[in-house]
Amino acid sequence: MLTHRRAGVLGRPIGHSLSPVIHNAGYAAACLDGWSYDAHECAEADLAAFVASLDGSWAGLSLTMPLKEIALDVADEVAPVCSAIGAANTLLRLPDGTWRAENTDAPGMVDALLSAGVSTVERVSILGAGGTARAALAAARDLGANAVTVVARRPEAIEELDPVAADLGLDLIGTDWAAAADAGDADVVVSTVPRGVADPLGATMRWRASGVLFDAVYDPWPTPLASSATAAGMHVVSGLDLLLTQAVRQFELFTGVSAPVGAMREALHTAAAHR
Repeated sequence: MLTHRRAGVLGRPIGHSLSPVIHNAGYAAACLDGWSYDAHECAEADLAAFVASLDGSWAGLSLTMPLKEIALDVADEVAPVCSAIGAANTLLRLPDGTWRAENTDAPGMVDALLSAGVSTVERVSILGAGGTARAALAAARDLGANAVTVVARRPEAIEELDPVAADLGLDLIGTDWAAAADAGDADVVVSTVPRGVADPLGATMRWRASGVLFDAVYDPWPTPLASSATAAGMHVVSGLDLLLTQAVRQFELFTGVSAPVGAMREALHTAAAHR
């Protein structure tokens, strides 16, 4: 019987990751004394070899950029949500030693929005068309949306999301970045663009006061976009909220026990505050 179990987060760069803080706090609070979680630099070309080198003590891997797409090729089995959105943020070690690709970003986004009081949505706007936008499409579907507006700087990036939306049963409406200010009039606005890209929109967005902004950025915080939404009376969800909710789901997949969410949240926010 294994006395030590391991998990970790892979990506490049990875030194900034707060995932070890969250997971190790969870292990301590759940009295999982034999568990540990650490970070590893890993490029796309190295993922298959890294996974093949792991012994039976490894329970799972968290994946960040640039590994979320290549993970589907490395996995022996792929969860339906990963197939639909073309990305995985988790590799789960199955009892027979094979690996299953999972995605906790999409359900984690739903969890964070539910905590903000969102139950169902009709209109969702997504700023950006990259990997996080794919998870946001799945979250929009799970919250009941039939159509989603995607605002991006490159038309071809929106076109790449067309098959993803089709697999999810969503109508996708593409909008040029120049018209981004109109995207604020939605039940939920999800900003998936990198730090700084949406900052100018803080002065121009036409918000719906009863709506919710989900801003995937969490450093620095608050962003100009988040400050603008708060001033308009909106509820704002941050990237830290998603970092926690997706980690909670990973924790439970890896360990098979209920996550001590309070301890994990406290450790995350303490670490973030001391950066």
